[in-house]
Amino acid sequence: MTDEGCELEEAAYVKILGNLRKEKLSGVADALVDFFEERVKQSAVDAIVKSAIGVIRELDWSDEVIGKLEDMNLLLNEDTVLHILRGLRGCPLKGLQFFYWVADKRGFRHNAVTYNAVLKVLGHEDSIEKFWDVMKEMKNVGHAIEFDTYVKLARQFHKAKLMKDAVELYELMMDGPHKPSVQDFRTLLRQISLHPDPEISLVFRVVKKHESIGHSLSKADYDGIHRCLMSAGKFDEAEDIMETMKNAGYEPDNITYSQVVYGLSKAGRLEEARQMLDEMESKGCTPDLKTWTILIQGLCVAGDVYKALTCYTDMVRKNCQFDADLLAVLVTGLCKIKEVSTAYTLAVEMIEQGHLRPWQATYKFLIQDLLAERKFEESIKLLYSMTEHNYPPFQDPFLQYVSKFGSVDDAREYLKALTVKEYPSNSAYVNLFQAFFNEGRIFEARDLLYICPQHIRNHKDIVNKWDKPKPVIVSA
Repeated sequence: MTDEGCELEEAAYVKILGNLRKEKLSGVADALVDFFEERVKQSAVDAIVKSAIGVIRELDWSDEVIGKLEDMNLLLNEDTVLHILRGLRGCPLKGLQFFYWVADKRGFRHNAVTYNAVLKVLGHEDSIEKFWDVMKEMKNVGHAIEFDTYVKLARQFHKAKLMKDAVELYELMMDGPHKPSVQDFRTLLRQISLHPDPEISLVFRVVKKHESIGHSLSKADYDGIHRCLMSAGKFDEAEDIMETMKNAGYEPDNITYSQVVYGLSKAGRLEEARQMLDEMESKGCTPDLKTWTILIQGLCVAGDVYKALTCYTDMVRKNCQFDADLLAVLVTGLCKIKEVSTAYTLAVEMIEQGHLRPWQATYKFLIQDLLAERKFEESIKLLYSMTEHNYPPFQDPFLQYVSKFGSVDDAREYLKALTVKEYPSNSAYVNLFQAFFNEGRIFEARDLLYICPQHIRNHKDIVNKWDKPKPVIVSA
């Protein structure tokens, strides 16, 4: 219960203690007393720690902050320092100031655990220089970075696109006792390839460090290197890696060719990317859905959406199944060139004939663009489909459209699409009437009210809109 963050209330403690003593379980009763007293003390400490975190977060580090911390009589042990550092993860520089204050003014001796804790606080873009300063300091006093810390920092660096720092951290760990796994190596290569402008020197640094401890490169490893080179537009180097891979006994496959298609598409060399699909087939390697999707996405990004549609037709003709990712790519590309009706037709075809379940984001994107072009019937059809696929109905754009431009019949159709059992929820009615009132369309709201079920006509949040007393005008 304590692990879940729940405390034993005093009333429950007294009752349980009484029962234990009544049953003459004195040993268990004494243990409960010790436990409860320890939790009371810990709760008091937790309250002080929480106050300390609040003071540090709210104010700039100053003599005032130091004075308030000293007045709290903090019991500075490892647990307290860790709790406060954990509470300052959103304020890295303040966390560092506290870290040094504890050691300089309060005589606390930092160890490997507290150093690792402050590294997690500092592992962000705006404090990365301080991070490396503390890392150097930690090494000088003989402490090593823990593997759990490495995993969390690597995740933070990847998320912030701090790839140079991620590589330096990887190299540091490979030189230490807790070496990253092969999967960590592959993940790092992938993250480098996903950077908008991959730095190829980082790729070779990672590979060199990986091989330095006796690892050989697998097919997946070669694919990771190849992906980085293609993403960076280093086509000659990528071709060299393919030859090296072949010499190592690994033939190019769908993954390899898909990366070539992606690199060519990203570089705008779309005709070459399309030809690569023919080359794949001539070598007995049939393009799969991922390969087609990469090519079609490249064409859409380049604005050549009609050629993308031609590729989609070719794909279907070759009996390659489509999926929600491909639909999202095509819908986005078509809407970008104002071909909203074509996007709608394609989506309905995939849903009804291909039994596809689109992404929720695709539904939302297409509904918004359809309503922007006053295509209410098509939007409602997608809303029905959305609820059939167990997505929550996308109400906001319909409320805006119906309240501004819609008729009472449109409002009825919209409410019908929201019906789960017999009626839509009360809030759906209330929101719609509120939208009509916000637009000043009182008459439409009244006409809609007449055809609503009885429980809605009597709903206080709706009836009160007509029952408010009129303001009294007093002459000057």
